[in-house]
Amino acid sequence: MLKMDLEYNAGILFVRLKGILNNKNSYKINNYLNPVLKKHKIKYLVYNFFSLEAVDEAGIDALLRTKLEIKKNEGKLVFCEVRKEIYEKIKRLRITKLKDEREALQRIEV
Repeated sequence: MLKMDLEYNAGILFVRLKGILNNKNSYKINNYLNPVLKKHKIKYLVYNFFSLEAVDEAGIDALLRTKLEIKKNEGKLVFCEVRKEIYEKIKRLRITKLKDEREALQRIEV
């Protein structure tokens, strides 16, 4: 099961994922989150993985689609609070990894 908590603050969309991001639920990102990014032309997104337990290839593909959508909007995507075992799986996406949401607020210039 995957839960997404979304918060828009200071021009940045914070997406906190809880649970497992896999082929059974990556549709939540592909069918719900990414269309919102496109419709509202969201430029800055921070994924918080503090409560993300696991990710598989389908989940990684969903994250890549988010990266591409943000790139189309000429924005920036970052990850924060990523556990080591999750980071090892997603590091090939070449997305900036920050310590926490506070650092993201400081580093992303809106």
